[in-house]
Amino acid sequence: MPGIGAKTAQRMAFYILGLSHEEAEEFADTVLQASEKIHRCPKCCNLTDKELCPICSDPKRNNGVICVVENVESLMAIEGTNEYKGAYHVLHGVISPLDDIGPDDITVKELLNRVNAGGVGEVIMATGSDVEGELTAMYISKLLKPLGIKVSRLAYGLPVGSDLQYADSVTLSRAIEGRRQL
Repeated sequence: MPGIGAKTAQRMAFYILGLSHEEAEEFADTVLQASEKIHRCPKCCNLTDKELCPICSDPKRNNGVICVVENVESLMAIEGTNEYKGAYHVLHGVISPLDDIGPDDITVKELLNRVNAGGVGEVIMATGSDVEGELTAMYISKLLKPLGIKVSRLAYGLPVGSDLQYADSVTLSRAIEGRRQL
């Protein structure tokens, strides 16, 4: 499993092997039920077990602003701030030519369909700052700009509480670019 190291995988395996037959059956049934019930939200591509995900079905959300994220984990991180009150779009990956992943392999078409349906004034690109994340953000930005949609990018910079002397030059450059007036 991605993100699970050898030691953690070993601990998980021994835990599962230590379950009683009934507990193992219940565990397996739970995994199967999740696989059967959880699907992509038809609007934003988030994961849900309902028709629409809780974010898309929330009438208090500002659907005129869409935050584009690489994966559900990124969506959850932004939601955890309790600051963003707009809509989301989950790409389920990034463009990566070296890995043979192109725009058709992620949910770019679905995003364009949402924007073309109207009512969207801004798209916030919240993809990673690595090469693939930047490439994906630039690609989507070039598709959206002719539509008259404001496209913005998350600011990158210094973590709170860090010292300038320990920051790398790219981080410092991004912090200077993303500065704001006090």
